[in-house]
Amino acid sequence: MISENELADLSYPDAPKFDSSEFPGPKSQALLKEAPEYESMTRGAGEFPLVFDQGKGVTVKDPDGNLYIDVSAGVGVSSVGRSHPEVLTAIELQSKRLMHASDMSNSKRGELAKVISSVAPPGLQDNCITYFAQSGSGALETAIKFSRKVTGRNQILAFHGAYHGVWHASNAITTGDQYRAGYGPFMGGVIHAPYPYAYRFPFPLGEKSCEVVAGEYVEYLLNTPYTAADDVAAVIVEPVQGEGGYVAPAAEFFQLVKSACEKHGALFIADEVQAGAGRTGKMWSIEHAGVKPDMITFGKGMGGDLPMAGVIMRKDLAQQLDAGSQPQTFAANALSAAVCMTNIEIMQKNELIARASELGQETMRALQVAAERLEIIGEVRGRGLMIGIELVASRDTKEPLSGERMEKVVGSLLSRGVIMVPCGRNGNVLRLMPSLTITREYMQKAVDILVSVLEEC
Repeated sequence: MISENELADLSYPDAPKFDSSEFPGPKSQALLKEAPEYESMTRGAGEFPLVFDQGKGVTVKDPDGNLYIDVSAGVGVSSVGRSHPEVLTAIELQSKRLMHASDMSNSKRGELAKVISSVAPPGLQDNCITYFAQSGSGALETAIKFSRKVTGRNQILAFHGAYHGVWHASNAITTGDQYRAGYGPFMGGVIHAPYPYAYRFPFPLGEKSCEVVAGEYVEYLLNTPYTAADDVAAVIVEPVQGEGGYVAPAAEFFQLVKSACEKHGALFIADEVQAGAGRTGKMWSIEHAGVKPDMITFGKGMGGDLPMAGVIMRKDLAQQLDAGSQPQTFAANALSAAVCMTNIEIMQKNELIARASELGQETMRALQVAAERLEIIGEVRGRGLMIGIELVASRDTKEPLSGERMEKVVGSLLSRGVIMVPCGRNGNVLRLMPSLTITREYMQKAVDILVSVLEEC
């Protein structure tokens, strides 16, 4: 396993460190003020009070020279950190050979497809075909289209709290109000069921776990007459919900859903865009459940510094699709393919995936100790380096922390040099999702600063 000293060399030293006397600094303020005049603020973090100027490993500098520890990894993208030396070498070498090749074959995309087949989860490993896309939304759009084609069915079942993208079909299965309000009508044939979010599960459980109740409800929907779920092509589920609050259900839920799918004849699709690429302590988060998916979607951390996304599907499903029916001009750019393979190699040879599990457990324990004395922390949960801290106004009522107080928490973290972004159905969950190359020292610093901010807020 890679040493802490080797990991430290991948980032700027001495973070966090501030050179400007105000936050944001004057250069950042000017750029933030100017941005809405030229660029759409419909982007996800357009109003976030930070400007990125330089990045190295798990550290970021703004235009004013302020240095931050980034425990968001660009929302789970920078799996091996920004500008990893081996990634830079791969970019340099490949950029001199070939970058864009249209949608035609190129040597690097073919090589990457073989690598992905070798690291795919059980059920797909060495028995899969990969379709390349440019974003997670694009991957989900494609998975929906393909599932309808191969099953001859129309409906899609997804879950409350889901985030699967913001295009047409993907937006229809995403549930966040901010992505839907005023943009309908959406694609028809979508059914949503409760996700096993134990901290806020809406139904009484009796002696059952929320995973069992939610899983049995899916079985009921798919395999009981008169539920109107009679034409389901696929069930699409995040093995760990991302934007929905970093919720990591027990394996039993996924096993029940998979069983219901098999009985109904629906495909089981695992959305690994945010939880994949080693983040949870396995290459793919669905592996924790012992379930064999029919398809998985990937993105974010697979490409890291360059865009890379796609759908991995069983070979027998791929053989039912028509050639030329889903073109993607810029997908599997040779440069992105080279970087993706480099990211996978770095994760494997340095044992970063096993380290993510180990460091994640250490960090969870530290946060749970802090939660014992901080009433503002309702729950700490997660898997590997995908950790959610749900903040509440009252532990007794579980009332979510208000938007105003959340804004204060995030702003206070930034002003002390820690980049952490919120998520959750009520916007009250902080997420720790650093690059897998974060040092224990930087992780501890980030946690210590977080605890000090929560003590004051």
